[in-house]
Amino acid sequence: MTHTWHFQNDEIGIHKAEVGTFGNNTYVVACKRTMESFIVDAAADADLVIATAQGTNPLAILTTHGHADHVGAATEVAKRLDIPIRLSELDKEICPISIDEFMTSGRLDLGKASIQLVPTPGHTPGSTSIVTAGAVLTGDTLFPGGPGATRFPYSDFDQMMDSLDRELFSLPDETIVMPGHGLDTTIGTERPALPDWRTRRW
Repeated sequence: MTHTWHFQNDEIGIHKAEVGTFGNNTYVVACKRTMESFIVDAAADADLVIATAQGTNPLAILTTHGHADHVGAATEVAKRLDIPIRLSELDKEICPISIDEFMTSGRLDLGKASIQLVPTPGHTPGSTSIVTAGAVLTGDTLFPGGPGATRFPYSDFDQMMDSLDRELFSLPDETIVMPGHGLDTTIGTERPALPDWRTRRW
């Protein structure tokens, strides 16, 4: 099968699909050599999520955070593909579905390649970004033009800013940011605005 990747580097290819009424982005991150993959945020429309993963061998669903709009199809997709749903344990209380395995930070092998799971709390306590060379999947932590919402009782704006400053804005300028909703941006495009975001508090 020939793959037309949304993004690729020497080892990893990423497919992207917009699903559901909230315009969520679902991603399939695959090792280009073995075609083993992770589905990231099975948010809605199980058929489309599974179709996006066609031609790869999904190993698990990785969930960037526990909000309902990011897990709407996860249970069905996991059952149909016989794979586990993974989430940071810190978000277990806010997630409306059952989680099979808790994610921990650090390197995660994917076929002959690997990705990095990086804690980026603020939007939720367990928000996690997924980093590979040249790209980062940020969930609802970073969007074009600003950070994710921190209006929830368990959110923390200052923690969000620290996550951006310490973890995401340390990545190279050319790194493609793939958020949980909407269009891509780059680290270099967004980094200069961090002081303004801190001042405006959103």
